[in-house]
Amino acid sequence: MALIVQKYGGSSVGSIDRIKEVAGRVARTAEAGNKVVVVVSAMAGETDKLIDFARQLSPKPSEREMDILLSSGERVTSALTAMAVESSGHKAMAMTGRQAGIITDTVFTRARIEKISSERVKKALDDGYIVVIAGFQGVTRGEIDITTLGRGGSDLSAVAIAAAVKADLCEIYTDVDGVYTTDPNIVPEARKLEKIAYEEMLELASLGAKVLQARSVEFAKKYKVPVVVRSSFNENPGTLVVEEDKEMENVVVSGIAYDKNQAKITIVNVPDKPGIAAKLFDSIASADVIVDMIVQNISSDGKSADISFTVPRTDSDRALEVTEAVALELGAKRVDKREDISKVSIVGVGMRSHSGVASRMFQTLAGHNINIMMISTSEIKVSCVIDLKFTELAVRVLHETFGLAG
Repeated sequence: MALIVQKYGGSSVGSIDRIKEVAGRVARTAEAGNKVVVVVSAMAGETDKLIDFARQLSPKPSEREMDILLSSGERVTSALTAMAVESSGHKAMAMTGRQAGIITDTVFTRARIEKISSERVKKALDDGYIVVIAGFQGVTRGEIDITTLGRGGSDLSAVAIAAAVKADLCEIYTDVDGVYTTDPNIVPEARKLEKIAYEEMLELASLGAKVLQARSVEFAKKYKVPVVVRSSFNENPGTLVVEEDKEMENVVVSGIAYDKNQAKITIVNVPDKPGIAAKLFDSIASADVIVDMIVQNISSDGKSADISFTVPRTDSDRALEVTEAVALELGAKRVDKREDISKVSIVGVGMRSHSGVASRMFQTLAGHNINIMMISTSEIKVSCVIDLKFTELAVRVLHETFGLAG
């Protein structure tokens, strides 16, 4: 008997018929002799509908009240799914994040899980129940306030619960049947990967691939939770996300990711002296804006510098406002913002043991007249900021260069 955690995303539970399909899959898993915990998202479109309701009432609603509001979507789905599982002849018990023991910090709308008290879940499993948990949510210490984990938080709920109950496998069901070498909508020849290392999946998720939420991959890696990404719309085998092995090192590049939600901000002619960058980025961090890539260019006289950095385009107005305030204080010449950019990245654990990978990427882009504005690297990834209009071309030619087609 195995203990399996299954997570179903919004498209998988987007209607009553879809919930019935999910209940059937859950029932078959249980009938195969397994204990099953199910984590569900809100029905497709439900969260956006609730956000729209809130904005009709207030241009900037309280984050505490938003968490109470948005957590309701998952609670509805968990109850409906439990009812559907019971209709298939199995005992089922729906639980909220609080009832499942998910304890978080006090940061509303993007809380981090601090611990999971899983005794109630384990007892229900021992009593023969299929446990259906509302994803994306938890409660602060002392069960004072409801919190949500941010977009994609149901992935994190599922992996964290799998770690807490020591599950043998965490299955993430979505509308795609695995992790591909790149977006099949851009490259029809993209190939589904049988397995991928945690580190590669974490890089791909943080770089724009939307198959798994990045924080859920971090959690899986930390607690060594084996994760498989599968489609709830077919029976195809998925992609296993596991620890790196020697075989993976033979593949130089595993995938190509891209992110169009990017903006570049440049503070021009800022004095080049100690503490300037610290002051700028401390101010940006205080505004809860995440900075990705940073480039500093020193002027020929060594007295001033230009500092460029990228942020999510959705945060660019806030970042610009903060940067302009700092620029005024520091006596910088001006601040520029560009939103017509994107980030294209190659990822692979094989980069550690193969040379010349970055130069092949740069040569490929240059060969198609794609200018590189910024570069960022790690042991297993190279990212380039380019013009937005060249994004799809860059993905296609890099996919071909590194031989990733099926």
